[in-house]
Amino acid sequence: MTNSLRRSWLAAGALAVLPMMAWAQPQSWPARPVRVVVSYPAGGVSDVVARALGDKLTAQLGQPIVVENKAGAGGAIGLDQVAKAQPDGYTLGFSAISPLALSPHLGKLPFDPAKDLVPVASVMYSPVLLLATKRSTAKDFGQLIDQARKDPGSIRWATAGLASLGHIMLEQIAYSAKAQITHIPYKGGGQQLNDGLSAQFEVLSTNAGPAVLQHIKAGSFHPLAVGAPKRLASLPNVPTLGELGYPAANLSSLFGVFAPAGTPAAIVERLNTEINKALASPDLQAKLTATDNVSTGGKAAEFARQIAEESQANARIIRAANIKLD
Repeated sequence: MTNSLRRSWLAAGALAVLPMMAWAQPQSWPARPVRVVVSYPAGGVSDVVARALGDKLTAQLGQPIVVENKAGAGGAIGLDQVAKAQPDGYTLGFSAISPLALSPHLGKLPFDPAKDLVPVASVMYSPVLLLATKRSTAKDFGQLIDQARKDPGSIRWATAGLASLGHIMLEQIAYSAKAQITHIPYKGGGQQLNDGLSAQFEVLSTNAGPAVLQHIKAGSFHPLAVGAPKRLASLPNVPTLGELGYPAANLSSLFGVFAPAGTPAAIVERLNTEINKALASPDLQAKLTATDNVSTGGKAAEFARQIAEESQANARIIRAANIKLD
């Protein structure tokens, strides 16, 4: 990520929190339903959380929040719709930051992440679990790395795809540990999980969630590590990759709300305030905890900074590992 691109992102975050006098907020906003484009399919964890957040915002803002699912291209299709929408506060996006911090380093997008969107608020992070299948003999993360060093290529690590978050995590670990690990990329998480249950490889990385936790409890998978700022309440004995000495690989999927660039700063600021208020409610906290996600919140400028920093880190590992999409 270039310094100019990083400055653009930080500037976007700064614009989101300019004083209300910078752009006068329309007195009537919101005067009609607000559309939220979710960049993933209906029924998934991100969709469930977006709808729960929408219910809270409906009550707080006094206008319906209408959720639409526009999945595809790792979230880029949904965010492209948001980027091209009128910047009037009536179209927002809910997405992981990958289309902004990862995808631009791998190919051209139909929108400019730094110029066409403004971060509104961070909502949650979804931890990434590193799981051993029944084919693996590793009892913990240290044993896994020892085997990868002693027998290069013998550890096969399945991810949701080339240049996915799991792939970035793998490359960071392999580089830091000076170990050779075989990457098995899938096209999405469904088949990857099914093949993991039938032990067709040694380890896989996947987002935490109720279904994965059930497989762990059933003994089908053994958790070795988690990518997250702190340990999960549901798996308190599983260390983070940061604790294990791999801070650069300690990645999780950060999700948030975005608006088209040019949305009045006063509206962005109000949305940020209302989203933070919603995230503080006990019932939404319970919904997030039940899905093994963790609420975040905070100022728009801080969210922009996180995106910029992750983008820079992704750019470095993509160059070092020579990751390219087919």
